[in-house]
Amino acid sequence: MAADYRDDYQELVDEISELLGAPATLENRDFGLIAFGAYDSEGELDPTALDPVRARSILTRRSTSAVRAWFEGFGITRATDPVRIPPTPEAGVYRGRICLPVRHRGVVLGYVWLLDDDPGPTDAQLAAAMPVTGRIGALLADEARAGAGLGRELRAVLTAEDGWQRDMAVTDLRTALGPRADGPHTVVCVAPWFSADPDDAPSARTVPHATALCTVPWGATAQSLAVLVRLRSAEVTAPALVAAARLIKEAEGAVVGVGVGEPRLGLAELGTVWQEASAAARAALAEPRFAPVAEWRGIGPYRLLSALPPRSVQDPVAAPLLSPAHQELARTAEVYLDCAGQAGRAAAELGIHRQTLYYRLGRVERLTGLDLDDGEDRLLLHMALKRARLG
Repeated sequence: MAADYRDDYQELVDEISELLGAPATLENRDFGLIAFGAYDSEGELDPTALDPVRARSILTRRSTSAVRAWFEGFGITRATDPVRIPPTPEAGVYRGRICLPVRHRGVVLGYVWLLDDDPGPTDAQLAAAMPVTGRIGALLADEARAGAGLGRELRAVLTAEDGWQRDMAVTDLRTALGPRADGPHTVVCVAPWFSADPDDAPSARTVPHATALCTVPWGATAQSLAVLVRLRSAEVTAPALVAAARLIKEAEGAVVGVGVGEPRLGLAELGTVWQEASAAARAALAEPRFAPVAEWRGIGPYRLLSALPPRSVQDPVAAPLLSPAHQELARTAEVYLDCAGQAGRAAAELGIHRQTLYYRLGRVERLTGLDLDDGEDRLLLHMALKRARLG
């Protein structure tokens, strides 16, 4: 998020805190924390004065889906005036709340929250604060438009054909980003993304280190989420991993693979970086040891295998092993080949006797017609088994 938005939000929240004589917090409509008004009032900032819900919101900058649903049950999504919410200890809400809905042109875009003390703000004070929430709503709408524009520009880059079309899309994105276009970048891919709506991408403000986000088709019917991350150094991808961790939380338990492409300087190679990130996400879904986040630099042979079309024809040599009746033989062959043909290591990893391993490998040779003492036959079978994991 650009610094001018952050500063403006903070100033407006501080203004509300001064008007009401109490610290206020601003959250977006998904209950992601935007700003916290540190009004100077005795006891208000004492952590022991916070109930679990408020403390979690401030410390983690987000609330759980259950907490969101509970508060929304009081009608805050439809309200146009302040809403008082009573304390409910069984829900972790030990102190009452006052919610000031933040709206713009009739649409709720966020909420300003205060603890409802005794005495709390008067109705007149709350009425005086509502015009400030309108200014916050206009700012949120402006930021949303800017973010949506960046998302469209990013999607155009990632979906354009190579050549002049992609060059033009990159130029448009560079213009939209301005000075932020300079320096090293990478792309994070989250797949499959839980929403089928092509415009349903999180705000860049809610994802640490994200510059722009968009959804991109993933297969025939699903979507993936693309995140443009600006790095301080091409050698350090930690910001992308932090963004990935946040997005895994956003998926709320859904099984996703997350991939991170190799950093590049500037935007010219974003198409290639996206291909790398997508390949790494496929590897994370296919290979448990990579999950949940895989970096392109660490996926080994999947760099090559993921370049094959997702629904390309499987090599017939592996077909007998991939039937449900021979899953254990397929696993035995893959582990043996992963262990570079070292029988002792493979038997130990599989938890079987070496003679059992030899017996199974003999069955593999008879089913496939391959000679596992031949290097090329080993390579073919190994790649066929790994390719099958990608689906």
